[in-house]
Amino acid sequence: MVAMSVRTQSSEQPADAAHRAGFACFVGRPNAGKSTLTNALVGQKVAITSNRPQTTRHTVRGIVHRPDAQLILVDTPGLHKPRTLLGERLNDVVRTTWAEVDVIGFCLPANEKIGPGDRFIAKELAGIKKTPKVAVVTKTDLVDSKALAEQLIAVDQLGKELGIEWAEIVPVSATANKQVDLLGDLLIPLLPEGPALYPEGDLTDEPEQVMVAELIREAALEGVRDELPHSIAVVVEEMLPREDRPADKPLLDIHANLFIERPSQKGIIIGPKGKRLKEVGIKSRKQIEALLGTPVFLDLHVKVAKDWQRDPKQLRRLGF
Repeated sequence: MVAMSVRTQSSEQPADAAHRAGFACFVGRPNAGKSTLTNALVGQKVAITSNRPQTTRHTVRGIVHRPDAQLILVDTPGLHKPRTLLGERLNDVVRTTWAEVDVIGFCLPANEKIGPGDRFIAKELAGIKKTPKVAVVTKTDLVDSKALAEQLIAVDQLGKELGIEWAEIVPVSATANKQVDLLGDLLIPLLPEGPALYPEGDLTDEPEQVMVAELIREAALEGVRDELPHSIAVVVEEMLPREDRPADKPLLDIHANLFIERPSQKGIIIGPKGKRLKEVGIKSRKQIEALLGTPVFLDLHVKVAKDWQRDPKQLRRLGF
């Protein structure tokens, strides 16, 4: 048996423990399960999840309220070797976030061997000395116990090689809801003592407009070709309650634009006879109504913003 601390059962807090509140962020290469984990811990959808890498572009905060603590989760884009100005800006967001949080959770999928992308991030983490780091082995529902044990040993080894002392190594499955609460139990003692930082009931401090845009973008990403994920940006132009509606039958009008980089991509998003865009509208409208708790009329338009990922002016206009 390798000597390492892998947690698989709860660590009960003493009843008279002081209240703690602070920030944790999940890092990891793209598609390591960071957003799914944030959503599972908060218990509601606050971060965009997609099986395509690089879908998280904003620092989405999810807030976990407990009697003894408040854990504020900061969800960053995946750190990667950038190929565009957008990529560089996303990496800057990640590094700034790491410097400001109380604890870092490094997500490594159980079903993929540790690769160059993981090492790239681990080396960066090794340079951050003071912040405690928890290794989170995600997607454990996709492997058997032997493969999981091998991955836990590999993660422990990675820390030793680079001089990272893991505060904990925790295997979790966000989709099967295995050990998610335990992860919360282990992150909380690493936070500073202090009162709650957000009101009870708040789940995120993202402006609603940003969350609505993310839900539309998530729906637009589903089932499109591989060249598109980076090329879609969504801007919600306005959200206004429909006038002249009775109080018991409100309707929220949302007008949003989907921006792509090239005219040739328009057909992919819109689909034959507008079928694909209609599906995007139906799917995202349901999610938006669940989020805002009100019926919604969603008006979507597809526009071309040529090579927006490489143009500083366009990046600013689209909120990056």
